[in-house]
Amino acid sequence: MIQPIFSSAEIVLPRWEEVCQETWSVIACDQFTSDPEYWKQAEKITENSPSALDLILPEIYLEQPDLKDRIRKIHDTMLDYWDRSLFHVYENAMIYTERIQSNGILRAGIIGKIDLEAYDYHKGSTSPVRATEATVLERIPPRMQVREHALLELPHIMILINDEEKTVIESCADQKAEMQMLYNTDLMLGGGHLTGYLMNPAQQEEFQKRLNTLLESAGDLKFAMGDGNHSLATAKACYEKLKQKHPEQDFSNHPARYALIELVNLHSPALEFEAIHRIITETNPEELMQYLTETLGLSQSETEQCFTVIQKKQKQKYYIHKPSASLTVGSLQNALDDYLKNHAGKIDYIHGTEMLSQLAEKSGNIGFILPDMNKNLLFSGVEKDGVLPRKTFSTGHAEDKRYYMECRRIR
Repeated sequence: MIQPIFSSAEIVLPRWEEVCQETWSVIACDQFTSDPEYWKQAEKITENSPSALDLILPEIYLEQPDLKDRIRKIHDTMLDYWDRSLFHVYENAMIYTERIQSNGILRAGIIGKIDLEAYDYHKGSTSPVRATEATVLERIPPRMQVREHALLELPHIMILINDEEKTVIESCADQKAEMQMLYNTDLMLGGGHLTGYLMNPAQQEEFQKRLNTLLESAGDLKFAMGDGNHSLATAKACYEKLKQKHPEQDFSNHPARYALIELVNLHSPALEFEAIHRIITETNPEELMQYLTETLGLSQSETEQCFTVIQKKQKQKYYIHKPSASLTVGSLQNALDDYLKNHAGKIDYIHGTEMLSQLAEKSGNIGFILPDMNKNLLFSGVEKDGVLPRKTFSTGHAEDKRYYMECRRIR
């Protein structure tokens, strides 16, 4: 029998008679990386309480001199929690989740494990599970330091399926009454609400049948990364390193072969793809615009790809006649990258046009307002271009990112 790419997993949750649900669950480690006050508040809320915050490394601390001590403490705390019997293990489990986001919209998902043999994050990959945006390889080694010697993994990984008819995940909602509720809690610091239900074997089997039917009609790309790609890439890197170190060992059922993830439908109404804009600072805006005009064939004659340039409160819309990618953001990013290889300037990625407008007022700065991405183009865009450029889109506000709740043993 062929191993399914997504399947049930050994899922570990705290024993709630010992642990408070709200103080246990914390936001993904790659959020609020410029806001130390957020993490100070989280630390205050979880003080003297067992919490997932003690088992993760917020990326805001990656450059701190005590990094090694923090990682060592994470590993020690995992063992301490385990030795204190704070956890309950659910064998061969899938969890149906309902997340009420900060905007009140419900996002449904299924927690299970993904087979890393089916995943390749490199550009040009033809694997069934792929990155949607360019992977920054420099971000993997520090994450490996946490994972390699960890007893547990805590995922903030969201993987998408392309189910326009909503036949797979959404159908689980009607079966909630027959499921065991595992957690039901508000999430700290404006994260909304999270509920999880344990699916019984019959419900799992029915879900797997619906998923297989969907995947059989899909193209080569079966699963696309929605969030947490660098965490999944870290799991893949650790797995490959382990195989290289022990070539004689059979890893077909080794826990390192898999990663715990949440499966979500691309067509969930909760997933809104917002554009991430570009600002170029410390450059020569006139020279840059001349380069872009020649390279991209810019004009005011309408085409499918377009963006708006903002400089000193002046805005001008341009259309691309010589695209180099299937999406506007790809064509623009390719041209900006080429220009910055040989010219002065720094690029940054901005959420929201208000901040972009402020930055574009400064001499030597120029901003680029990109259109929101049509999420229906995600799978086709990845299949055509390999991966989309870094910072192509955001799937919502920071508070709506995944919160850590479930764990899985990887040792």
